[in-house]
Amino acid sequence: MSQANTGQVTMTTDGRIAVIMVDNQAKRNSYTPGMMDQLSAHLTAFDEDDDLWVAVFCSAGEHTTAGLDMPKFFGPDATWNGPPDGQVDPFGLGRRTGKPVIAVVQGITYTVGIEMALAADIVVAADTARFAQIESKRGIAPMGGAHFRYLARTGWGNAMYHLLLCDEFDAQEALRVGFVQEVVPYGQHMDRALELARAVCANAPLALRATKEAARTYLDAAEQAAIAEIPLLRDKLLASKDFTEGVLSFMERRQANFQGM
Repeated sequence: MSQANTGQVTMTTDGRIAVIMVDNQAKRNSYTPGMMDQLSAHLTAFDEDDDLWVAVFCSAGEHTTAGLDMPKFFGPDATWNGPPDGQVDPFGLGRRTGKPVIAVVQGITYTVGIEMALAADIVVAADTARFAQIESKRGIAPMGGAHFRYLARTGWGNAMYHLLLCDEFDAQEALRVGFVQEVVPYGQHMDRALELARAVCANAPLALRATKEAARTYLDAAEQAAIAEIPLLRDKLLASKDFTEGVLSFMERRQANFQGM
């Protein structure tokens, strides 16, 4: 099967800037295990290249992502168990890049799209962006960092409002609660991200990395405790009947009938 049919993640460079782009437009940029591996490899290459100072993480086309290609991650033939040992984790749950990362979002930005954007340092949104953390509609819970990064960005009430309702909200709401730092007209979002990246590159790279590292030190203790809960959440929920019903309802494109079991 060709890359065009399975999706791909590419990395190009613009001076000191790495542009890492997700492209699976036929499936609204849904992630496959192979795409996750490619993304991890590019983030690692960026992190280890002294000539690259800032990354812009973006998606091709009208949408950021509809989320994971669920059967390939949670079905009987699922094969992805996280990034290869030693590589950067796109969710920032394991190894993180020490350099600045600017995420760009537009259109549908669901589930892992939000979580990976929140693992970046700055988020630029097109005014078309639509966000939703809908895992609990499928019998699972967010396992890519939403359970603690929503709290860090928005506070308890705003975090629980969107995590418990599993609602869809727009770019202005994302700006209000702090998920994104700028909202610009669609079509200008990539230009604005690159403009910001060039402004960041005008600063001393070692000082920027030291600043990010110091800020991470403040958050790390609480984050590590939250990350340690993810395998427990996964084991509990994936063994439930509601999880089976959630995935089946997704594949059959119908409303799930949960029983609390």
